[in-house]
Amino acid sequence: MRSLAISTIPQNAPLPRCSSPSHRAQKKMQGSSAIKLLSGTSHHQLSQLIAKRLGLPLCSVKVELNSAGETNVALQESVRDDDVYIVNTGCGNVNQHLMETMIMIHACKIASASRITAVIPHFPYARQDKKDKSRAPITAKLIANMLQKAGCDHVITMDLHASQIQGFFDVPVDNLYAEPSTLQYLREECDLANTVIVSPDAGGAKRATSMADKLDLDFALFHKERKKANEVSRMILVGDCKGKTAILVDDMADTCGTLGRAAKHLVEAGAERVLAVVTHGILTGPALDVISDSCLEKVVVTNTMPQEQNQLGCEKIQVIDISQVLAETIRRSHYGESISVLFSNLPYTVGVN
Repeated sequence: MRSLAISTIPQNAPLPRCSSPSHRAQKKMQGSSAIKLLSGTSHHQLSQLIAKRLGLPLCSVKVELNSAGETNVALQESVRDDDVYIVNTGCGNVNQHLMETMIMIHACKIASASRITAVIPHFPYARQDKKDKSRAPITAKLIANMLQKAGCDHVITMDLHASQIQGFFDVPVDNLYAEPSTLQYLREECDLANTVIVSPDAGGAKRATSMADKLDLDFALFHKERKKANEVSRMILVGDCKGKTAILVDDMADTCGTLGRAAKHLVEAGAERVLAVVTHGILTGPALDVISDSCLEKVVVTNTMPQEQNQLGCEKIQVIDISQVLAETIRRSHYGESISVLFSNLPYTVGVN
């Protein structure tokens, strides 16, 4: 019978050395995975700004549509055991970008990523958050299910249209706020003497009162009645704005019909100047014409959605850069630090374009 020779290593002898460990191996030995930042095609400029603030390169990802209209995603580098953040916002062709996000999440999942976070500054279908009429779908819940089924472990978004959407997920959701950025903008760019904060509807009263309290300003709101979606039939102002600068505050502006009518009512009620501050500048259909022809002096939006074309189409639009908020949230999330402190003070600088 043939015997097998077993080589042994003396107890105190050093182990044989392999080649020097890679950067990923070093990070793993230190107990921390590497951050990998991926960008979808919806808002590549925002992804680049986030990457620049983090001091990281964007991972190489190839995204294309084939002749059948299907989305193909190919990761050009390894994400094994990495903490992956996929930046893709809800704008433009929303359904295409949403499907793109799902496929990118799935690609990272089966490529053995350690954790996958979807960074969606403007959450798509957020206005379809409840069954407000017979046979109406709750599409925001469907989107939550799809993201989780694709393999998403964590979601970062900003100013959700309805906070209860966080409850549609069984994974952690960080709902960031544009309020600190807009407050800093108002303090630096506007003369707040004799100013009133105005909510264009009762639903935004909490947001507007919070800003008014922090700026030590008066508050007013409109009672709004709708005939149908995106069409307002009547607006009633509750509060005094005579001889004051009125600042309309809202989470999103779509066709801007509400903002245009609210500005007109404010001027008729005696307001000297009217400005609008909005987190998500969707600005579809006649929005740019409505803003241009309205009493609004300017409309300030964040760059949760691309705004270059809107700025070219309307000189009243001004953009606040919130990439640093997102970048700092990603950094804190990766290292297990508190995110809530970002909204109790202002440790970052707001850029205005």
